[in-house]
Amino acid sequence: MNIYNANWLGGQLNVVSSPDKTLIGRHGIVFDETKNTIKLSENGQEIILGKSSITFTIDNSNVVIDGTLVGQRPENRTHHKYRMD
Repeated sequence: MNIYNANWLGGQLNVVSSPDKTLIGRHGIVFDETKNTIKLSENGQEIILGKSSITFTIDNSNVVIDGTLVGQRPENRTHHKYRMD
């Protein structure tokens, strides 16, 4: 199973890039995911990030995930076949 299809709950998310420069470098533990958002616990605070506005890594993986490609509900994302170019 690749990182796109993995369950991200409990994983360490790190924002690599975003049009909003204040989001770059944010990191925390994923505790919830919806179709359009990812919720992180960052230093004890809840942070909600829009998937479409970030690129990120999970658990220090070297695979950078484009949030616009994973705009499905988590239960649908884990079974989706992603085309890797």
